[in-house]
Formats: sequence, C-alpha cells, structure tokens
Amino acid sequence: MVAASCCVQESTGSRDVRVPVDRATGRVSQGRAVGFTLDLVDTRKEIREFLTSRRARITPEQAGLRSYGSRRVPGLRREEVAVLAGVSVPYYTRLERGDMSGVSQGVLEALARALELDEAECAHLFDLARAAQPTVARPRRRQAKQRVRPEVQWTLDAITGAAAFVGNERLDILAANQLGRALFSELYAAPARPVNNARFVFLDPRAEAFYGDWERVAGECVAILRWAAGRDPYDRNLSDLVGELATHSEAFRTRWAAHDVRFHNTGVKEFHHPVVGELSLS
Repeated sequence: MVAASCCVQESTGSRDVRVPVDRATGRVSQGRAVGFTLDLVDTRKEIREFLTSRRARITPEQAGLRSYGSRRVPGLRREEVAVLAGVSVPYYTRLERGDMSGVSQGVLEALARALELDEAECAHLFDLARAAQPTVARPRRRQAKQRVRPEVQWTLDAITGAAAFVGNERLDILAANQLGRALFSELYAAPARPVNNARFVFLDPRAEAFYGDWERVAGECVAILRWAAGRDPYDRNLSDLVGELATHSEAFRTRWAAHDVRFHNTGVKEFHHPVVGELSLS
C-alpha cells in the first residue's frame, strides 16, 4: 500500500547555511554562540574527528590528485587537503587538531569544497567553528516543555486523508492527527511523552520489525541528532537524550562515532504496520 504523510517540523533555527561574518576581518562572527558541548564530546575533539572522518572518505583520484607512496590511512593526507583548500599545511594541521579560533569564512568554505561536504555537513562545520571562538561559556539549559498551539492541532485534525504530525529536531512527535497516531501506534504504546522516534528506534525491540529499512532509519536518526546538537549545544534535553541512547544502545554508539550529519528533511519510509501491513509513505 502506498500512502502519503505530512510532517511539520518545529525548529529553533533556520536551515540557511549562510553565517554571520565580521565585515572588517572576514572572520566567523562570535555573536551567535553555537557549538557542541554535549557530555559525550568536546568541541576540539569533535572538530578533529569530523575533519579526519571527512578526508578519510575521499581518495586522491576523486579529488583530482595524483596518488604517490604507500598510505597508512585511507583517504587524503593532510597536505593534500591543504593544497585543495589553498592553505598551508601547518595551518590546516592546526585546524584539524581542533583549533579554529579566528578562522575566516573563506577558509571554511574552501575546506568544505576540498572535503566535498554536502549542505548539512557544511552547516555543521560552521557550527563547530562558531563553538571554537573565544566566548563566555553558557550553561546548558533545559528547554521548557514544548506545546503545540491549539490552531496547529486544529490544522492537523483537518487533514483527514493523510497521516500528519508535528515534530522537532530531537525527533519528538509533539502532536498528530488521528491517522498520524494510528500510523505511529507502536511508538505511542510506550508511556513516555513526548513520543520520540530515536528512542523507539534504538531502545524498543519492535522497531526493527516496524521499519522496513531499519538500518537506514537508524543512520538517519543519528545524523539528524548530531546535526541538531551542532545547531544548539546548550539544549539539555538533547544532551540527555543522546546520553541515554549512548548508554543503552551499542548500535547508537557505533553510528554516533561516524560523525555523519543530516538535515531533518522529507523522504520515503517503509513501514510494516501491525494492523494494515506494508506501507510506503512519503
């Protein structure tokens, strides 16, 4: 059976990857304190592992370079990334070690091109760069409980021909119409509220049967959470969720270590619903 679903995402920020830059210096602005301060990682370590993992996936041939000598590790060497980005080897080495203080927008854009970053990865790189700028440390905060306005719920309930729901970047389902609740009945069976898709995917044994392509869904969940963490490092609720998943799920820990990031966009998902059977929803 093929059907359609509708998701409205509530977000604390835009997906526009443009960043504020000081016009006098060309450096990444420090005005927006965005970074990565989850208990599981620190900013310098995150920068180091993200850049290392991105260059490891690109071969010299893919980058248009001649390969020479034996390679102890896969992918590009540091000096090759430096050449592609138009910076010195010592400067790139400094960046990859996690020291991005004072880095300019132009250098970040050159790095993104050299490492062939996609839009989500590019945005993540800029978020990490902002986190590396000297600034007054902000305590992590627990957000007030998100509530959906009555008119939003009325809009959802008016959609009768498709499953519709409102979600956020932590993969909470904040509200849904009747078909939405029926579609995600397996998630709503758990007592915890709000319903959270990542918690279901990694901690509920029914998830692998519910999602027709569990491996892909699991990877997307982790990539979305990592991107969200880069966008808002002071979200205590997100930090707690990541800590819970990492503590109880080896599958989550393995995927988290891959440093993949992804926007929370629409797509096609395959479900094996316990009542209606096979579903393909977009």
